[in-house]
Amino acid sequence: MKRLLLVWISVSVLLTGCGSGPGREAPTEQKTSAPTLPPATQARILPTPTPLPPPPTPTPLPTKTPAPTNTPAPEGAPTAEVAPTPTPAPSVTDVMVEIPGGPFTMGIDGGSPDEGPAHEIEVSTFGIDKFEVVNVDFATFVEATGYQTDAEKSGASRTWRDDYGAGEDNHPVIRVTWNDAVAYCTWLGKRLPSEAEWEKAARGPEGTVYPWGDEWDPTQANVKESGLRGTAAVGSYPPNGYGLHDIAGNVWEWTDDWYQAYPDNTQPDPFYGEQFRVIRGGGWFEEAPQVAMHNRNAADPDITANDDLGFRCAK
Repeated sequence: MKRLLLVWISVSVLLTGCGSGPGREAPTEQKTSAPTLPPATQARILPTPTPLPPPPTPTPLPTKTPAPTNTPAPEGAPTAEVAPTPTPAPSVTDVMVEIPGGPFTMGIDGGSPDEGPAHEIEVSTFGIDKFEVVNVDFATFVEATGYQTDAEKSGASRTWRDDYGAGEDNHPVIRVTWNDAVAYCTWLGKRLPSEAEWEKAARGPEGTVYPWGDEWDPTQANVKESGLRGTAAVGSYPPNGYGLHDIAGNVWEWTDDWYQAYPDNTQPDPFYGEQFRVIRGGGWFEEAPQVAMHNRNAADPDITANDDLGFRCAK
Protein backbone atom coordinates (compact mmCIF):
# COMPACT_ATOMS: atom_id res chain seq x y z
CA MET A 1 0.00 0.00 0.00
CA LYS A 2 1.48 3.30 -1.08
CA ARG A 3 0.78 6.29 1.09
CA LEU A 4 1.68 9.93 0.60
CA LEU A 5 2.48 11.77 3.83
CA LEU A 6 0.61 15.03 3.41
CA VAL A 7 -0.44 15.67 6.99
CA TRP A 8 -0.22 19.07 8.63
CA ILE A 9 2.24 19.56 11.45
CA SER A 10 -0.41 19.40 14.13
CA VAL A 11 -1.86 16.06 13.00
CA SER A 12 0.03 12.81 12.35
CA VAL A 13 -2.27 11.34 9.68
CA LEU A 14 -0.95 9.24 6.80
CA LEU A 15 -2.84 9.73 3.54
CA THR A 16 -2.71 7.56 0.46
CA GLY A 17 0.10 8.28 -1.95
CA CYS A 18 0.49 9.80 -5.25
CA GLY A 19 -2.55 9.07 -7.36
CA SER A 20 -4.45 5.96 -8.37
CA GLY A 21 -3.34 2.71 -9.88
CA PRO A 22 -1.95 -0.62 -8.74
CA GLY A 23 -0.82 -0.61 -5.15
CA ARG A 24 -2.88 2.45 -4.20
CA GLU A 25 -5.71 2.33 -1.64
CA ALA A 26 -8.14 4.65 0.09
CA PRO A 27 -6.87 6.83 2.97
CA THR A 28 -5.93 4.86 6.03
CA GLU A 29 -7.15 5.54 9.53
CA GLN A 30 -5.25 7.91 11.81
CA LYS A 31 -2.57 6.15 13.75
CA THR A 32 -3.33 5.83 17.44
CA SER A 33 -1.00 4.97 20.23
CA ALA A 34 -1.28 1.43 21.54
CA PRO A 35 -0.81 0.49 25.20
CA THR A 36 2.75 -0.12 26.33
CA LEU A 37 3.65 -3.73 25.64
CA PRO A 38 5.31 -6.06 28.18
CA PRO A 39 9.12 -5.78 28.37
CA ALA A 40 9.56 -9.06 26.50
CA THR A 41 8.23 -7.50 23.29
CA GLN A 42 10.45 -4.43 23.40
CA ALA A 43 13.32 -3.94 20.93
CA ARG A 44 16.77 -4.96 22.10
CA ILE A 45 18.47 -1.71 23.09
CA LEU A 46 22.11 -1.46 22.21
CA PRO A 47 24.56 0.96 23.84
CA THR A 48 24.22 4.62 23.03
CA PRO A 49 26.58 5.62 20.19
CA THR A 50 29.60 7.32 21.72
CA PRO A 51 29.92 11.03 20.79
CA LEU A 52 33.14 12.04 19.13
CA PRO A 53 35.83 12.64 21.80
CA PRO A 54 37.14 16.22 22.21
CA PRO A 55 40.57 16.94 20.75
CA PRO A 56 43.46 16.22 23.14
CA THR A 57 44.84 19.13 25.17
CA PRO A 58 48.22 20.26 23.79
CA THR A 59 51.18 19.40 26.06
CA PRO A 60 52.62 22.60 27.60
CA LEU A 61 56.09 23.55 26.46
CA PRO A 62 58.92 23.30 29.02
CA THR A 63 59.42 26.36 31.22
CA LYS A 64 62.10 28.65 29.90
CA THR A 65 64.21 31.25 31.63
CA PRO A 66 62.30 34.54 31.49
CA ALA A 67 63.55 36.86 28.79
CA PRO A 68 64.63 40.39 29.66
CA THR A 69 61.73 42.78 30.09
CA ASN A 70 61.06 44.71 26.91
CA THR A 71 61.20 48.47 26.96
CA PRO A 72 57.63 49.82 27.20
CA ALA A 73 56.22 51.26 24.01
CA PRO A 74 55.99 55.04 23.81
CA GLU A 75 52.78 56.46 25.18
CA GLY A 76 50.06 56.57 22.56
CA ALA A 77 51.65 53.90 20.35
CA PRO A 78 49.23 51.25 18.98
CA THR A 79 49.22 47.92 20.79
CA ALA A 80 48.68 44.47 19.30
CA GLU A 81 45.17 43.06 19.70
CA VAL A 82 44.79 39.63 21.30
CA ALA A 83 42.43 37.41 19.34
CA PRO A 84 39.62 35.89 21.47
CA THR A 85 39.76 32.17 22.12
CA PRO A 86 37.25 30.46 19.76
CA THR A 87 34.35 28.63 21.40
CA PRO A 88 34.53 24.90 20.63
CA ALA A 89 31.61 23.46 18.68
CA PRO A 90 29.16 21.33 20.71
CA SER A 91 29.82 17.61 20.50
CA VAL A 92 27.28 15.46 18.67
CA THR A 93 27.23 11.89 17.45
CA ASP A 94 29.05 12.04 14.13
CA VAL A 95 29.65 8.50 12.92
CA MET A 96 29.58 8.16 9.14
CA VAL A 97 30.06 5.28 6.72
CA GLU A 98 31.72 5.69 3.33
CA ILE A 99 29.68 4.25 0.48
CA PRO A 100 31.85 3.36 -2.54
CA GLY A 101 30.98 4.97 -5.84
CA GLY A 102 29.89 3.01 -8.87
CA PRO A 103 26.77 1.84 -10.70
CA PHE A 104 23.82 0.10 -9.09
CA THR A 105 20.30 -0.87 -10.13
CA MET A 106 17.76 1.60 -8.79
CA GLY A 107 14.04 0.84 -8.63
CA ILE A 108 12.22 -2.36 -9.50
CA ASP A 109 10.08 -3.74 -12.31
CA GLY A 110 6.61 -4.98 -11.44
CA GLY A 111 6.22 -2.92 -8.26
CA SER A 112 4.18 0.21 -7.70
CA PRO A 113 4.06 2.47 -10.79
CA ASP A 114 6.46 5.03 -9.33
CA GLU A 115 9.09 2.41 -8.41
CA GLY A 116 10.04 1.49 -11.96
CA PRO A 117 11.40 0.83 -14.36
CA ALA A 118 14.55 -0.62 -12.83
CA HIS A 119 17.49 1.32 -14.22
CA GLU A 120 21.22 1.52 -13.73
CA ILE A 121 22.57 4.70 -12.21
CA GLU A 122 26.08 5.84 -11.34
CA VAL A 123 26.73 7.28 -7.88
CA SER A 124 29.96 8.89 -6.71
CA THR A 125 31.59 7.91 -3.43
CA PHE A 126 29.88 9.62 -0.48
CA GLY A 127 29.46 9.37 3.28
CA ILE A 128 26.21 8.79 5.15
CA ASP A 129 25.36 8.70 8.85
CA LYS A 130 25.52 5.28 10.45
CA PHE A 131 22.48 6.16 12.57
CA GLU A 132 19.39 8.32 12.21
CA VAL A 133 19.81 11.74 13.88
CA VAL A 134 18.78 11.38 17.53
CA ASN A 135 16.97 13.61 20.02
CA VAL A 136 19.97 14.60 22.11
CA ASP A 137 21.97 15.69 19.06
CA PHE A 138 19.08 17.70 17.63
CA ALA A 139 18.66 19.32 21.05
CA THR A 140 22.35 20.27 21.02
CA PHE A 141 21.84 21.93 17.63
CA VAL A 142 18.80 23.84 18.87
CA GLU A 143 20.59 25.00 22.02
CA ALA A 144 23.65 26.14 20.07
CA THR A 145 21.72 28.03 17.39
CA GLY A 146 18.36 28.97 18.88
CA TYR A 147 16.69 27.19 15.96
CA GLN A 148 12.91 26.78 15.94
CA THR A 149 11.35 23.99 13.93
CA ASP A 150 8.54 24.64 11.47
CA ALA A 151 6.13 22.96 13.89
CA GLU A 152 7.15 25.27 16.71
CA LYS A 153 6.88 28.37 14.54
CA SER A 154 3.40 27.36 13.40
CA GLY A 155 2.15 26.76 16.93
CA ALA A 156 1.49 23.05 16.34
CA SER A 157 -0.06 21.09 19.20
CA ARG A 158 2.91 18.69 19.27
CA THR A 159 6.55 19.27 18.33
CA TRP A 160 9.77 17.28 18.56
CA ARG A 161 10.11 18.34 22.20
CA ASP A 162 6.83 16.64 23.13
CA ASP A 163 8.08 13.31 21.80
CA TYR A 164 11.48 13.56 23.48
CA GLY A 165 10.76 11.68 26.68
CA ALA A 166 12.96 10.52 29.53
CA GLY A 167 15.38 7.83 28.41
CA GLU A 168 14.91 8.73 24.74
CA ASP A 169 18.14 10.65 24.11
CA ASN A 170 19.12 8.02 21.56
CA HIS A 171 15.76 7.69 19.80
CA PRO A 172 15.49 9.31 16.36
CA VAL A 173 14.23 12.88 16.41
CA ILE A 174 10.74 13.11 14.89
CA ARG A 175 8.22 15.79 13.91
CA VAL A 176 10.84 17.55 11.79
CA THR A 177 10.14 18.90 8.31
CA TRP A 178 12.52 18.73 5.36
CA ASN A 179 13.53 22.32 6.16
CA ASP A 180 14.41 21.35 9.74
CA ALA A 181 16.48 18.41 8.53
CA VAL A 182 18.38 20.60 6.05
CA ALA A 183 19.10 23.17 8.78
CA TYR A 184 20.64 20.52 11.06
CA CYS A 185 22.74 18.96 8.29
CA THR A 186 23.98 22.37 7.17
CA TRP A 187 25.02 23.23 10.74
CA LEU A 188 27.37 20.23 10.66
CA GLY A 189 28.67 20.96 7.18
CA LYS A 190 26.64 18.10 5.75
CA ARG A 191 23.54 17.68 3.59
CA LEU A 192 20.64 15.31 3.02
CA PRO A 193 21.37 12.30 0.78
CA SER A 194 19.98 12.26 -2.74
CA GLU A 195 17.34 9.63 -3.41
CA ALA A 196 19.81 7.58 -5.46
CA GLU A 197 22.48 7.79 -2.74
CA TRP A 198 19.96 6.70 -0.13
CA GLU A 199 18.84 3.65 -2.12
CA LYS A 200 22.38 2.58 -2.98
CA ALA A 201 23.40 2.80 0.68
CA ALA A 202 20.23 1.09 1.87
CA ARG A 203 20.47 -1.88 -0.50
CA GLY A 204 23.97 -2.65 0.71
CA PRO A 205 26.80 -4.21 -1.31
CA GLU A 206 24.52 -7.01 -2.55
CA GLY A 207 21.70 -4.76 -3.73
CA THR A 208 19.02 -6.59 -1.75
CA VAL A 209 15.33 -5.75 -1.32
CA TYR A 210 15.68 -5.38 2.45
CA PRO A 211 18.80 -4.56 4.50
CA TRP A 212 19.11 -8.23 5.51
CA GLY A 213 18.23 -9.93 2.21
CA ASP A 214 15.40 -10.42 -0.27
CA GLU A 215 12.89 -12.11 2.06
CA TRP A 216 10.70 -10.25 4.54
CA ASP A 217 11.66 -10.73 8.20
CA PRO A 218 9.86 -8.41 10.67
CA THR A 219 12.28 -9.32 13.47
CA GLN A 220 15.02 -7.36 11.69
CA ALA A 221 13.49 -3.88 11.99
CA ASN A 222 11.12 -1.74 14.04
CA VAL A 223 7.94 -2.09 11.97
CA LYS A 224 4.22 -2.57 12.59
CA GLU A 225 4.64 -6.28 13.36
CA SER A 226 7.18 -5.45 16.07
CA GLY A 227 4.34 -4.10 18.19
CA LEU A 228 6.32 -1.20 19.66
CA ARG A 229 4.00 1.47 18.21
CA GLY A 230 6.74 4.05 18.50
CA THR A 231 10.43 4.68 17.88
CA ALA A 232 13.23 2.48 19.18
CA ALA A 233 16.74 3.56 20.17
CA VAL A 234 18.94 3.68 17.09
CA GLY A 235 21.12 0.61 16.71
CA SER A 236 18.54 -1.69 18.29
CA TYR A 237 18.47 -3.87 15.18
CA PRO A 238 21.24 -5.39 13.03
CA PRO A 239 22.92 -3.15 10.41
CA ASN A 240 22.91 -3.75 6.67
CA GLY A 241 25.93 -4.80 4.65
CA TYR A 242 27.40 -1.30 4.74
CA GLY A 243 26.96 -1.04 8.51
CA LEU A 244 23.93 1.28 8.49
CA HIS A 245 21.38 0.84 11.27
CA ASP A 246 17.61 1.35 10.97
CA ILE A 247 17.77 2.08 7.27
CA ALA A 248 14.49 0.13 7.18
CA GLY A 249 11.76 0.89 9.70
CA ASN A 250 11.91 3.02 12.86
CA VAL A 251 11.29 6.30 11.00
CA TRP A 252 10.90 7.41 7.41
CA GLU A 253 13.88 9.47 6.25
CA TRP A 254 13.93 12.67 4.22
CA THR A 255 16.02 12.79 1.05
CA ASP A 256 17.06 15.84 -0.95
CA ASP A 257 15.14 15.06 -4.16
CA TRP A 258 11.79 16.19 -5.49
CA TYR A 259 9.27 13.43 -6.13
CA GLN A 260 9.67 12.85 -9.87
CA ALA A 261 9.15 9.99 -12.32
CA TYR A 262 12.12 7.76 -13.10
CA PRO A 263 13.62 7.88 -16.62
CA ASP A 264 11.41 6.10 -19.18
CA ASN A 265 8.49 5.98 -16.73
CA THR A 266 5.44 7.16 -18.69
CA GLN A 267 2.91 6.44 -15.94
CA PRO A 268 1.33 9.79 -14.96
CA ASP A 269 1.11 10.79 -11.32
CA PRO A 270 -0.51 14.06 -10.18
CA PHE A 271 1.99 14.37 -7.33
CA TYR A 272 5.08 14.42 -9.54
CA GLY A 273 6.80 17.78 -9.75
CA GLU A 274 8.49 20.18 -7.36
CA GLN A 275 5.96 20.19 -4.56
CA PHE A 276 6.87 17.07 -2.54
CA ARG A 277 10.22 15.66 -1.41
CA VAL A 278 10.99 11.93 -1.47
CA ILE A 279 11.05 10.05 1.81
CA ARG A 280 12.41 6.52 2.15
CA GLY A 281 12.75 3.51 4.42
CA GLY A 282 9.37 3.16 6.09
CA GLY A 283 8.57 3.81 9.73
CA TRP A 284 7.48 1.98 12.87
CA PHE A 285 3.88 1.68 11.66
CA GLU A 286 4.66 0.21 8.23
CA GLU A 287 4.44 -3.24 6.66
CA ALA A 288 6.69 -5.09 4.22
CA PRO A 289 5.88 -3.14 0.98
CA GLN A 290 6.67 0.25 2.51
CA VAL A 291 9.89 -0.97 4.16
CA ALA A 292 11.41 -2.35 0.93
CA MET A 293 14.50 -0.44 -0.17
CA HIS A 294 12.99 0.39 -3.57
CA ASN A 295 9.77 1.81 -2.08
CA ARG A 296 9.17 5.52 -2.66
CA ASN A 297 6.97 7.92 -0.75
CA ALA A 298 6.74 11.69 -0.62
CA ALA A 299 5.80 14.51 1.72
CA ASP A 300 5.41 18.28 1.79
CA PRO A 301 8.82 19.69 2.81
CA ASP A 302 7.30 22.70 4.60
CA ILE A 303 4.54 21.17 6.74
CA THR A 304 4.93 17.39 7.06
CA ALA A 305 6.31 16.68 10.53
CA ASN A 306 5.02 13.28 11.62
CA ASP A 307 5.72 11.05 14.59
CA ASP A 308 7.35 8.49 12.30
CA LEU A 309 9.48 10.80 10.12
CA GLY A 310 13.13 11.70 10.72
CA PHE A 311 16.39 11.82 8.76
CA ARG A 312 20.09 11.09 8.52
CA CYS A 313 22.81 13.25 6.94
CA ALA A 314 25.20 12.65 4.05
CA LYS A 315 28.42 14.29 2.96
